[in-house]
Amino acid sequence: MITWLDPQDPFPPVERALGPASDAPGLLAASRDLTPQRLLLAYRQGIFPWYSEGQPVLWWSTDPRMVLAPSALKVSPSLRKTLRRVLRDPDWEIRVDDNFSAVMRACAMTPRDGQLGTWITHEIIAAYVALHRLDLAHSVEAWYQGERVGGLYGVALGRMFYGESMFAHRTDASKIALAALCAFLERHGVTMIDCQQETDHLASLGAAPIARTDFIAHVRAAAASPAIEPWRFDKGELRRWAGTNSANGAT
Repeated sequence: MITWLDPQDPFPPVERALGPASDAPGLLAASRDLTPQRLLLAYRQGIFPWYSEGQPVLWWSTDPRMVLAPSALKVSPSLRKTLRRVLRDPDWEIRVDDNFSAVMRACAMTPRDGQLGTWITHEIIAAYVALHRLDLAHSVEAWYQGERVGGLYGVALGRMFYGESMFAHRTDASKIALAALCAFLERHGVTMIDCQQETDHLASLGAAPIARTDFIAHVRAAAASPAIEPWRFDKGELRRWAGTNSANGAT
């Protein structure tokens, strides 16, 4: 039995989440409210929302937890070649927070293998846009010839980043955005990105599962650290992965 939360109720301990033998491993609680305050409370405790249209808000704390160390991002030889081209080509840009809600909508509308519909509902978009206005949620966007062709968004608390979703409308565009984000976060002392749930795609990018107890311990310290300011960077961050050492992308 999971806990039903009224607006003023605290989350139950994450240890009460349904176990691996259940039909919904990691499911902890349900509620009607999805406010910025509730989201921040959740993230600081290693809890995240995930539900479909027509369901109550479902709150999860999975064990193990999939995470990506920014320094551990897997950059294949072909992606490294692409990143060098992006650095050289003025048609490519990395923009931060150019249009946060547009990135969320693009993530919601992008078809994904094995997934019908989207969990990024209008309610989800409104809640995360509210966090963005508080400078606690950010988008990283890959632009080509003046068009947004890929990107990602997530929540940033202290020195902790919680990744939410990515999209690509051009080959490797989401990976370009992720590579720029990882380099930026690594430079600012962030050692863990929350990826929430295990997938083959995340594993191919370098993410790995860790025990929930280890994840929660890290979150408590990292989220309480000073925030990154300002959230501004450009494609020069890609030099971390492209093996370049000059502004024009020379190797």
